[in-house]
Amino acid sequence: MALVDWHMQGWEVANCNCNWGCPCQFNQLPTHGDCKAYVFVHIDTGSFGGTSLDGLRWGIIAAWPGPIHKGGGTMQIVVDERANAAQRAALEAVAMGKETEPMKLVWSVFAAMTATFLPTVAKPIDLTADIDGRTATIRVPGLVSGDISPITNATTGVASRVRVQLPNGFEFTEAEFASGTAKVHGPIPLDFTKTHAHFARVHWSTHGVVR
Repeated sequence: MALVDWHMQGWEVANCNCNWGCPCQFNQLPTHGDCKAYVFVHIDTGSFGGTSLDGLRWGIIAAWPGPIHKGGGTMQIVVDERANAAQRAALEAVAMGKETEPMKLVWSVFAAMTATFLPTVAKPIDLTADIDGRTATIRVPGLVSGDISPITNATTGVASRVRVQLPNGFEFTEAEFASGTAKVHGPIPLDFTKTHAHFARVHWSTHGVVR
């Protein structure tokens, strides 16, 4: 059966519980043995079949008891409250790895390693970012409060710039690494203080990362 043709282009902001740099990006085990994270996405342009996704935002909050590849994760999807029923269904499908070639995209991988999908919530998502400046704020009322800033030199306090390229990556091709502090309430509570964060301009489709 043919997959729905979809694509989205925009940018993402992510914050996890690992140390700056995140060992997962280098095929190493997570800093503390488990993985907890949120990822939020702003769509500049996109469509799912005949449904426009332009200007919408969405994200996930997730936790795995060990490394992601060991599975057993719990995930909650958060969709823009402005999304209509068709748009919400489209965003849920992408986040759950549906209508996507298996293991070609981070969402397909996350979904395959998730045992429990909690009910999706629709909320306002206040997301602002300066990707080159490595700063962002993420606010989802009653759920997420996150701030991201540059990694700084421990001695001088001067901001450091760290950019990583993954030419064959299934999430991004290039990302700016940063430092995140966040509190997430609800069924997947998170509490981060100066842990790994990253920004990436993304272009995803049914067939994976578009390069």
